[in-house]
Amino acid sequence: MRNLSLAAQRKLIYLTAAGVAAVVGYWFLFSDGLPILWGPTARASEVAEGRELFEREWAPNDPLAHGDGLGPVFNAKSCATCHFQGGLGGGGNVEHNAMSFEIHSRPSDPTFRTGTVHNFSTNPSFRETERTLRTLFPVIKGRTITNAGHCATSVTIPDFDPVRTQPVQTTPLFGAGWVDLISDRAILRNERNRGLRAAGREMCLEFDNIPIGRARRVAGGIGKFGWKAQFATLEEFVAAACANELGLGTPLTEQAKPLSGPSPSVEPDLDKKQFRALVAFVKTLAKPVEVSGEPKAEHGKRVFHTIGCAVCHVPDMGGVKGVYSDFLLYTLEDPPPPGGRDEYNTAPPPELQLAERADGEPKLNEWKTAPLWGVADSAPYFHDGASPTLKDAILRHRGDAKSVSERFKSLGADEQTALLAFLGSLKAPPDAPRLRDPSITKLSRK
Repeated sequence: MRNLSLAAQRKLIYLTAAGVAAVVGYWFLFSDGLPILWGPTARASEVAEGRELFEREWAPNDPLAHGDGLGPVFNAKSCATCHFQGGLGGGGNVEHNAMSFEIHSRPSDPTFRTGTVHNFSTNPSFRETERTLRTLFPVIKGRTITNAGHCATSVTIPDFDPVRTQPVQTTPLFGAGWVDLISDRAILRNERNRGLRAAGREMCLEFDNIPIGRARRVAGGIGKFGWKAQFATLEEFVAAACANELGLGTPLTEQAKPLSGPSPSVEPDLDKKQFRALVAFVKTLAKPVEVSGEPKAEHGKRVFHTIGCAVCHVPDMGGVKGVYSDFLLYTLEDPPPPGGRDEYNTAPPPELQLAERADGEPKLNEWKTAPLWGVADSAPYFHDGASPTLKDAILRHRGDAKSVSERFKSLGADEQTALLAFLGSLKAPPDAPRLRDPSITKLSRK
């Protein structure tokens, strides 16, 4: 530098800065994010308090609650009841499924509603069933309208059931704090880059592409948590789980209200300190691991990429390695044949002139790409737990993922086995905390 003229030095500095800017710009445009080297942390005392709350079997008017404790409607008495596979914080089995619902707008109420039919209640008068739901939101009876005139015509409006229900399975929480660190920008960047690549292939007359999912925009940002990507942050997800599954109000969310009628407003059951501790425990649960080294599993990992699984189950997202998800929404069922009935998304008859579902609200058959880390220890599979094995789950991928499941079916037996061996290497964290009381996973109405 000393031997260069002042003008040359300035030019060198300019070119260096331009090069750095180009590298940074390239990363912002095309990278999925730099590795996140430091994961979520919390004080040991806070995590310990959070674990006590997570494993606690709550009761009505519980002495630790600042409101009315458990209920009035709930699905379990403890977080640990449904989060136990592979250790404390894992998923649950079909016994622990909840029943979600959506209510389409009706002539008497234009509101589009979603919620949960709770399995248990502290008061028999609050007991909820699917029948309760249908009593509150009955079928809109059809009718025939005759238009008088020179050529009398009639229009038949069919019955319309505004209620849709489906079971949903408990999701594992391992690594949830790492998912919380994934930026919205990384998810949107991946979505955009896929669109650019697909457009490039179409210009080359290559049309056999996997459809691009869509990021769900919610109040807190881009949804990453929940089967429908309905929560942007782990804090919101934990608060909603407390409210809907245990009936515990928090500083963020009121406890669930019974379908059958209003319940008294009470103070939040968890105060700020308790809620912060519960979130600290969940966010510091260890990441699942990929057990590498077995040749068959390594070969299966290559097959996983070759047939297109990794297009949606993105291995590394936003600097978090091994998560295997793009956090986008996809349709996983084939559309009905021409003239057939779409059991998932039956729209109101146009003659009723009812409002459509809210803009961006996922359809009943749209689901977020499930992260595959820890998948070997989270059977059964799919949102409803209706696929007992990983092979069953792969073959069930239709709709947007149909081409991938068809490629899997076309594989030889050895390659299918290798791919399943790879998925079998995605394990729950070996250091996951163990349940202190395994009997807590048994559901009881008592």
